[in-house]
Amino acid sequence: AKGLTYATEDGIYFDTAQFPAYGQMARLDREGLDEGSRVEFKDKRNKTDFALWKFSPADQQRQMEWESPWGKGFPGWHIECSAMIFAELGTQIDIHTGGTDHIPVHHTNEIAQSEGCTGHPFVNYWLHGEFLVLDQNQRMGKSVGNFLTLQTLVDEGYLPLAYRYLALNSHYRSFLTFTPESMKGAQTGYLRLKKAVQAAQQEGSVRAQEQADVYQARILDALLDDLNAPKALGIVWEMLGDETLGGGDKVKVLAVYDTILGLKFFDFSDLERKIEVPAEVLALAQERWQARANKDWASSDRLRDAITALGFRVKDGKDSYTLESLDD
Repeated sequence: AKGLTYATEDGIYFDTAQFPAYGQMARLDREGLDEGSRVEFKDKRNKTDFALWKFSPADQQRQMEWESPWGKGFPGWHIECSAMIFAELGTQIDIHTGGTDHIPVHHTNEIAQSEGCTGHPFVNYWLHGEFLVLDQNQRMGKSVGNFLTLQTLVDEGYLPLAYRYLALNSHYRSFLTFTPESMKGAQTGYLRLKKAVQAAQQEGSVRAQEQADVYQARILDALLDDLNAPKALGIVWEMLGDETLGGGDKVKVLAVYDTILGLKFFDFSDLERKIEVPAEVLALAQERWQARANKDWASSDRLRDAITALGFRVKDGKDSYTLESLDD
């Protein structure tokens, strides 16, 4: 009815020339665009026009197709998202997220079809995340066979929230580089953070409430600055190390941001997990303990270094010793 669509032999298309704001978010140069490689039809009016409804091929039956006023077919790729948002959230939403690869086509077309339909703004804030990349600066994806799942990390002994900690240490609009070393470092950092929180909770005193309020405001300011989670976490670490604050002061602030950052600050079960110590390390530790009993300090130091090289540290007590992973 508004003149924004037209029919072709293939389906119903959106006429982007009739929507003056088309491509503004993506800063598209419509005149310089090549015909899309996804689909080409000689009766498309403009290079950027896209299908709202596709007709089913006459000589075959699709697995998913429906009757419509324009003929049997199925929705275009972009229209599905607007339809779901309209049905579940309304015709205008506050925040829409997605990957940066969705800016030039998918989200641009969502805006056009949604605002073309309603006549009012579709989304108030768009938050586009950059890619997760591997150490070779290669994008991770199923299509290239280098896709890792969270379960893969769990199977390798990593905590799911350690990955969340890794992600929060990179701004969402920056590339997040994944390497075994970065994942190991994130797990170490996450466990150290939990230990610092645990120590604050156990200490418990309240002695600098005003200063704690300043930290709370600074963390909020960082998050309000385009969701600057890395800066917010940096302030959390700064606060935990501030000896002028009592543990109770710190816990009060952390309780507020635990609901936002989702790192489960006060769940200390991860710190109680048992470490599997290789037999080689156990043997070296026992040999070192005997060397200490014999006051053979040179051998004791040599064996300690060998244990460290294998990823463990020895903590001596009065009557025995314990082994800890260097990752913790």
